[in-house]
Amino acid sequence: MGDRHHRALIYNPRGTMKMEEIQVHAAALLFDLDGVLINSTPAVARVWRRWAIERGFNPEQVVARAHGRPSLTTVREYLPDADHDAENREVERREIEDLEGVVPLPGALELLRSLPPDRWTIVTSCTRALAEVRITAAGLPLPPKMITSTDITHGKPHPEPFLKGAATLGFPPEQCIVLEDVPAGVQAGKAAGARVIAFTTTVHERKLREAGADWILRNCADIRVQTLDNRVTLSFAAI
Repeated sequence: MGDRHHRALIYNPRGTMKMEEIQVHAAALLFDLDGVLINSTPAVARVWRRWAIERGFNPEQVVARAHGRPSLTTVREYLPDADHDAENREVERREIEDLEGVVPLPGALELLRSLPPDRWTIVTSCTRALAEVRITAAGLPLPPKMITSTDITHGKPHPEPFLKGAATLGFPPEQCIVLEDVPAGVQAGKAAGARVIAFTTTVHERKLREAGADWILRNCADIRVQTLDNRVTLSFAAI
């Protein structure tokens, strides 16, 4: 299966503009959650902004650093001498309680429904409790197996999350495609040996390219899926 893919040119109705359509084959897909399947950015920002102000840190800086990483990592960086587990539990409690504006991103539900249940999972920096609450609030299906910060020792950009995500589906990471929205996640996917589709839902495409993304799209709505002969084929026009 490797990283082979096919390209075709698509013309608009007037025949004056062309986009390159790419077809990519994979055994399975590994989805990040926040910024890929759901929009939880307003809730994340509210919780971390309040936490930063209460502890005397720059809220904009803390919010920017917190996105896409395990919350415990952020707590340890800013409060090296604190009770990290207690601080993390408080952050998690606030995030679980704040679900206002947690909604599916365009195309997310349709894309998940088009995939065989045993060919995708979610690999997120959320704790398991928080991930389940947000997935349910957004009206998305819960995968039978999921990798969260509860299940790992090293968070993104370390490859461990995606290595475990691929293993839980029973495929080598080289046969999987990771879908991410931030540089740390892109780097984790590439370090695991997977190919990476990055969405411009959270950061500028330049940062995603610098992180090593193979393809950059707007969101899940840009992807069409076909399943044939035990492999998944994704079709999309990359940015």
